[in-house]
Amino acid sequence: MKNFTYYTPTKVIFGQDTVSKLGQLAKESGAKKVLLHYGSERVKKSGLLPNIEEQLDAEGISYVELGGVVPNPRLSKVYEGIDLCRKEGVDFLIAVGGGSVIDSIKAIGYALADEEEGDVWDFYNYDRKPKACMPIGVVLTIAATGSEMSNSSVITKEEGGIKRGCNTDYSRPRWAIMDPNLTMTLPQYQTSCGAADICMHTLERYFSLPGSMELTDSIAEALLRTVITQSKILMTDPSNYEARAEIMWAGSLSHNGLTGCGSDGGDWACHRLEHELGGLYDVAHGAGLAAIWGTWARYVMDAKPERFAQLARNVFAIEDKESVEATALAGIEAMEDYFRSIKMPVSLTELGLNPTDEEYKILAQKCFKTTGPLGSMKKLMPEDMEKIYRAAL
Repeated sequence: MKNFTYYTPTKVIFGQDTVSKLGQLAKESGAKKVLLHYGSERVKKSGLLPNIEEQLDAEGISYVELGGVVPNPRLSKVYEGIDLCRKEGVDFLIAVGGGSVIDSIKAIGYALADEEEGDVWDFYNYDRKPKACMPIGVVLTIAATGSEMSNSSVITKEEGGIKRGCNTDYSRPRWAIMDPNLTMTLPQYQTSCGAADICMHTLERYFSLPGSMELTDSIAEALLRTVITQSKILMTDPSNYEARAEIMWAGSLSHNGLTGCGSDGGDWACHRLEHELGGLYDVAHGAGLAAIWGTWARYVMDAKPERFAQLARNVFAIEDKESVEATALAGIEAMEDYFRSIKMPVSLTELGLNPTDEEYKILAQKCFKTTGPLGSMKKLMPEDMEKIYRAAL
C-alpha cells in the first residue's frame, strides 16, 4: 500500500427537500453577492431556481445569474462569467446543475481569485498553477462526474477543439446539496451517461500496476456493483428514488479520491483519450468513455491480467476459467455488456463517429502533446494511442 493523503472538505447535505437549506448555507458561508450558474432553462421551469432565489432574498443575499452552460463546458462561457462577476462584485459562487456547470464555475472561481488577473486558460494549458479559488457551493441535478466533491474541472476551448483539465484542492466546493429527486426528470440517455462516467471514475483508479489495498479495492468493487444494479433498475423504473439516491451518492464517492487510496492514483488513459474525442467531436463524456474502454482494456490487459480477472470475479461473479487471461477477457466482455444494457456505445461507430486517417493521427498527437505517455497499466505512446482509437471503431 502506497502512502496517500485523503482530503474531502465538502459538506454534503443529502436527501429529499435538502434544497431548503441553501439560504442558510449561503449565509453561514458569508456570502454577500452570489453568482447562480446553471445550464438549461429546465432549472427555471422546474421551480428550482425560483426556490433558490427566494431563499437568498429571505437571507438578504443579492445575486446575479448566468445560464447557458453546455456539455463539455466552453471557455467562452467561463470568460462571460468572469466578466459578470468582476462587474457585479460577486463574492460567492453557486453551481445549480451537473458536472459541466460545476466545472465551469470552478474555472470562474480560479480566475476571480487570481491575483495576476491573467488568462484562466493558462491553468488548463498547464502554463500556470492556481493559487486560490473563490468559494463554491453546489446544488446537484445530475449524478455523473462527482465534481461536487472532487478537485477537478475540465473545460473546452472552442478554438482548436481543445479539452483540458485542471486539478487542485482549492476548487473543492464548500458544500453540496444533493437531492435525488432533482434527477428524476433527466432523459434516459443522460442518466446512462452519468452511470457510465461514475463507473469509469472508479475503474480508472482500480486499474494500477502497483499492489493495491484490499479495503480500497472492496469499496471500489462494491461501488461498481451498486451502480450496475441500480442503473439497470432506472432503465425500466426511472422514478425509483432509492436507485436515484444510490447512484447519486456513488457519483460523489467515485471521484472524491476514496477509491484511489493506497494505489498510485490509477491509470486515467481512457479519460485522456476521451478528452480528445470530446474536444474534436463534442461527444457526451460518459458515452465517449464507454466507447473507448473495452478497446483500451484489451490493449493493456497483458500487463496485469490478474487485475482484470479480479474485476470479473468480484464485480460480475464470473467463475475462474481455464486461464487468468480467459477470466480477464470475460470480465472485459461483461463490462461491455453492462454498457450495452444501459444503451451506452461500446465502439466509436456506435458513438456516431468515423474518424479519417488524418483525424486518428490528430487525436493521438494532441493527446501525447498534452500529457506525454499515458497510463499506469501500460505506458502508451502516440502509436499506441492511435492503435486504440483505430481498434475502437
